[in-house]
Amino acid sequence: MEKPRLFLSRALFDDVHSRLAEEFEVEVWDRYQAPPYDVIVAKAKEADALVTLLSDKVDCGVLSGARARIIAQYAVGFDNVDLSCATNRGIYVTNTPDVLTEATAEFTWALIMSVARRVVEGDHFVRYGEWQRTSTSWHPTMLIGMELKGKVLGVVGLGRIGRRVAEIGKGFGMRVIYWSRSKHEEAERSGINYASLNYLLRTSDVISLNLPLNKETWHIINSEALKLMKRSAILVNTGRGGLIDTDALVQALRDGMIAGAGLDVYEQEPLPQNHPLTAFKNAVLAPHAASATYESRHGMAELVVENLLTFKEGKIPPTLVNREVAEIRAPGFSRGDLNPMQPSRGITKAAV
Repeated sequence: MEKPRLFLSRALFDDVHSRLAEEFEVEVWDRYQAPPYDVIVAKAKEADALVTLLSDKVDCGVLSGARARIIAQYAVGFDNVDLSCATNRGIYVTNTPDVLTEATAEFTWALIMSVARRVVEGDHFVRYGEWQRTSTSWHPTMLIGMELKGKVLGVVGLGRIGRRVAEIGKGFGMRVIYWSRSKHEEAERSGINYASLNYLLRTSDVISLNLPLNKETWHIINSEALKLMKRSAILVNTGRGGLIDTDALVQALRDGMIAGAGLDVYEQEPLPQNHPLTAFKNAVLAPHAASATYESRHGMAELVVENLLTFKEGKIPPTLVNREVAEIRAPGFSRGDLNPMQPSRGITKAAV
């Protein structure tokens, strides 16, 4: 039997490529940069399955003429994919949650500590000779930062990553509050308390954004939200760039409305070298690297493989995002028409 055709929009890991090659005719985009939009369009028409990243635009222009039956997203987020269009065309969309929780939470705290204790600023102070130019080895007011014990950590979005960020905050001796679309009783039993968003913004010393990006969360941190924050507060974002109105944040940093920011994601990626954010010493800027551990990135790739192989076997992929698609087309690479799944296939709606 002919193997299904699979296109990967980036190279992953050699052992992952080898495993996929056992089951698919694999084509890998071998450049470091993302494939152009027209390449994604063309490959969606040629391949039976795509592996995509957040930076790949997978809209109806890609999906409307697609041969592909599954989009296996190598990311937790999937707002780059037109989910409604995919579902209507019977195209399965999967993502890679859970495996990057620890890495992202740890990196969130790397940013928090870097801003609170001015680590990057201190590195530059030494590396570029400013310390030597002061002609003093130590001064009581040199690079004073914020001690975290006893401060308030506000977690915006208490999903898997937000919950882990909150747990680490308690380990630092912080009082932890959170805002989310729904309350989490288990978290509250461990002393992580729900608060309204306005209360969280007004009272938190450190605010961590751990939300997905959608119509409700886009620019959730805008000029009005920034005005509510303490002038001594730190804002950290390892969620999605669109959670923050960038222009409003630049203005807030310029006017001293907040003490600093730690950012891993941006509305524009890659961030230009001369972007206004790069002018602030109290802004620590990372290149979308929160999940960048071997354990996390390889685990994401393994989950992509699991989703693809499960789909190939005619079963519901473990991290299917658009679950209603199973009512439109059964999983698998048969080239049949769009039809509701039949119980005779051995898969029922309850299994979704």
